[in-house]
Amino acid sequence: MQTLNPLIIAQQAQDAHDRTLALIQGLNVEQMMGPMLATVNPLLWEIGHAAYFYECWVLRYHLQQGAIRDDSDSLYDSITIAHDDRWDLPLPTLPETQNYMQTVLDNIKVCLSAGDDAKRDYLAQYAVFHQDMHNEAYTYTRQTLNYPMPYAAKPEAQINNAGGLIGDVRIPGGVFVLGATLQDGFVFDNEKWAHEVEIKPFTIAKAAISNADYLKFVEADGYHQKEYWDDDGWLWLQAAHLDHPIYWRKCKKDWEIKQFDQWNPMSMNAAIIHVCWFEAQAYCRWAGRRLPTEVEWEVAASAQASPDGKTLSSTKRHFPWGNESPRADQANLDGFALGTVDVGAYATGDSAFGCRQMIGNVWEWTQDTFGPYPGFEADMYQDYSQPLFGITKVLRGGSWATRARMIRNTWRTYYGPERNDVFAGFRTCSLAE
Repeated sequence: MQTLNPLIIAQQAQDAHDRTLALIQGLNVEQMMGPMLATVNPLLWEIGHAAYFYECWVLRYHLQQGAIRDDSDSLYDSITIAHDDRWDLPLPTLPETQNYMQTVLDNIKVCLSAGDDAKRDYLAQYAVFHQDMHNEAYTYTRQTLNYPMPYAAKPEAQINNAGGLIGDVRIPGGVFVLGATLQDGFVFDNEKWAHEVEIKPFTIAKAAISNADYLKFVEADGYHQKEYWDDDGWLWLQAAHLDHPIYWRKCKKDWEIKQFDQWNPMSMNAAIIHVCWFEAQAYCRWAGRRLPTEVEWEVAASAQASPDGKTLSSTKRHFPWGNESPRADQANLDGFALGTVDVGAYATGDSAFGCRQMIGNVWEWTQDTFGPYPGFEADMYQDYSQPLFGITKVLRGGSWATRARMIRNTWRTYYGPERNDVFAGFRTCSLAE
């Protein structure tokens, strides 16, 4: 396994902390609690929980330090505190919570400066990525709860007028090594370990579905045609009472899309976002297409063809464009673009097969139900993956709000098929081969 650098992890921890503060800036006491919804946490609880994760695993579990707050286990342990109970806890005030967060951060930075300790570094890196994931959750929580646009976002990162990208690429079959290896550095338990799979040739879209693409389905009355929805999807749709994606509306002759608390003209070439797995599947049935499997998705993102183009080579990329960390011109990441950009943007980030934006812009739904790889063993945080096996769907690639430092081709995330509040879209595959 690649050696983690504790000084870089300390910088990342500070950066994640600063991003958290930016994402809650401007919110009042009531907004920091918010209504009880199944899809969000009270922000006042969640920011304390993210700090507690560092304290619990790095400072207390590994370094055997005493608790910073005597009540932290009863306040912030997500394993023992049920979701709906988090609104009724005797939570500290926001200033008290921020003091706790700062104390934890200060202690983490001190311990990371104290010599070599591989397990400490692993746990601290885990905690940074855990906070990064919560920071993305704070971002979609602001959208869900109709809060103003976060100050963490910077519109100068927006790429305008890149246009659409149509067409498919055909990818040869062969043997593919799915998942992460020891050489990939830090990875989560659900990425372990790389194993060979046989993949048949398939044809996949160069780009994710755009708003314009999806609008054709909406205007074809797709939300009222039961033939496009499976039984569970139709039941979800009837309960959701939707005629189109949740953050769309028709305004006179034009369509608008909601970004946080503002309605803006819809960018037709931007990637569709805030659609659930059921909606993605219904679109595919209407279009005579299908979602890729997660194996197909990872092949399209990371594999290369053999010299004769007839099979897959043994070379696998860490990112679609190669093995170098994402640059700003390769992917829409880090939360600065405020939303999705045109599906034709970021040509420099193409995969070897010519698939665009497989990292960033939108998380992409796949066909598959989330499950373990062969020989799966849970990491120290045993509730990260296994409680969601069999009941959630796999998404790949990251979104515009995902941190560049954490995403890679082998990353797997997972949500229930009904979740249309997260930053998810999709691309499609041809049915014919």
